[in-house]
Amino acid sequence: GLGAVMGAKRLKAVVLDGKKRIGVHNRAEIKRLSQLCNKWVQFQPLFLPGSMAAYVGTLMRVLPTQMAMDGLLYKILLKKWGTGSMNQMSVEMGDSPIKNWKGSSEDWGITHSRSVNPDAIRKHEKVKYHCYACPLGCGGICAMQGKYGETHKPEYESVLALGGLLMNTDLESIFHLCEVLNRAGMDTISAGATVAFAIECYEAGILTKEDTDGLELTWGNSNAIIALIEKMVRREGIGDLLADGSKAAARKIGKNAGNYAMHAGGQELPMHDGRNDPGYGVHYAVEPAPGRHNVGAQMYYEMFQLWKVMKSLPRVKPLYFKGRKYVADEEKAAMAAACSKFMNVVNCAGLCMFGVFLGAKRIPAFDWLNAATGWHRPPEHYMEIGERIQTLKQAFNIRQGVDPRTFWPAGRVIGRPPQTKGANRGRSINMEKMISDYYTQFGWDPETGRPTEKTMARLGLGAGEDVV
Repeated sequence: GLGAVMGAKRLKAVVLDGKKRIGVHNRAEIKRLSQLCNKWVQFQPLFLPGSMAAYVGTLMRVLPTQMAMDGLLYKILLKKWGTGSMNQMSVEMGDSPIKNWKGSSEDWGITHSRSVNPDAIRKHEKVKYHCYACPLGCGGICAMQGKYGETHKPEYESVLALGGLLMNTDLESIFHLCEVLNRAGMDTISAGATVAFAIECYEAGILTKEDTDGLELTWGNSNAIIALIEKMVRREGIGDLLADGSKAAARKIGKNAGNYAMHAGGQELPMHDGRNDPGYGVHYAVEPAPGRHNVGAQMYYEMFQLWKVMKSLPRVKPLYFKGRKYVADEEKAAMAAACSKFMNVVNCAGLCMFGVFLGAKRIPAFDWLNAATGWHRPPEHYMEIGERIQTLKQAFNIRQGVDPRTFWPAGRVIGRPPQTKGANRGRSINMEKMISDYYTQFGWDPETGRPTEKTMARLGLGAGEDVV
C-alpha cells in the first residue's frame, strides 16, 4: 500500500503547496448546502459523564434487540470527546477485541477500561482543534509526562490497540507510544497488534527471554511494551524481527507462531470485532486493500442511511433483533456493497467519513458533487463510479498475481472456534456465503472474486484482457 511505497522511497511526507484557487461550478449552491449541513453539526450539550458510556455498552450487550445507529448521536460524542468517546462502550458491547482477540470484557472490564474512558483522556486535553472549515472539531492536544510534554489526542483505534488488546491500563504509556509511533511514521494499529502477537508467542513459549532481549513480554506490562515498540522503531534486536508486522514475523519464527497472528492478507486488524458486527469481518476479507475498518459494517450502513436517497437499497428498521446481523443473505450483501461503493465516492471527493455518518439526507454529498461539477446526476450515478473504482482495484490486484481468497482473517477473528464467554460468546460468521454474496453484488466470480468480462465491459473498463 501507500505506506510501503513511502517506505521504499524513504519518504516521510509529500507536500503539495499549490497557489491557484480550486474553482467550482456553483459556489452559491455549495454555500447553501453547507449551511443546511452545518445546522445538523451544531453542538448539542451532553451532560452525561464519559464513564456512563461503558454502561450503555453493557446494556447493548445484554439486550436481545438493537437500535439502528443514528449518526446524530455519534456526532454529539465526537464533538465532546473525539473518537475516544467509544473506548469503554466498545469494550463492554464486544466491539473492541481484547487480549489479541482471545479475551473479552470479562478479562478487561469496566474497572480496567476506566483508565482509558473518555473523561480520563479529556482531563489531559489542553486545546481542541478542527480540520480546516470543519464545524465538528474532534481533534485535540493532550498534555503528557516525559520528554515530549504533549501529544495529539489519541484516537479510539490507537488507545485500544495499545490498551485493551495488550491488557494495558497505563494511559501515560499509551500517550507516549502514540507520540513515538507518530513521529516514526508507524501505524499504531499494526504496532499494537504485532506486540499482542509477540506477547502471546512469549506466553506459549515460542519466544523466550533470550529471544526478546531480556524483555518480560506479559499482558499489561507497559514498560516492556514501550521498550519493545521503541526497538521496533529502531529495528534493534527483537524489534527488527517484528518491525514488518505479525505475518512476516510468524513466517520467520515458525513453530506455529502463525496461530497468534491476527491479520487479513498481512494487514493487522483494527479494533472492531466482526463477531459483534459481521459487516466488519466481511469487509476485512473482501476489500482490495484488506483489513480495513473504515469502509463498511452494519453500523456504517445504518448511519449512512443511503436508502433515504436511493429507494432500491435495503431499509433498516429502527429496532431489530440482533440475530438478524448474522443472517447471510442478499440484503446483507447489498448493504456491504453499498458501503464499499459509497466510501469510494466519499474518499475520492475528499469528504470526511465522520461527516457522512450523519446520513445521506443531512450531509448532501451527491448534491455537493453536482454543484461543484455542474452535473445533474442522481445518487445512483455516483454509486456506479464507486463500483467502477472497486472493480478496478480488484482487477489490478488479480493482474498483479494477488489472490483475494488469501485475505481471509484468522479463524479466531471470525469465531472459529467461537468464544465461550463475553459479549461474543457462541458467535461465528458465515464468511463463505457472505463473501460469495458480496462478490455477486459486484458482478465478480462468486468463488474467486475475479471481475467477469461482462462486468468490466459494463463499467467501461474494457473486456478485461488489458486489466485482468
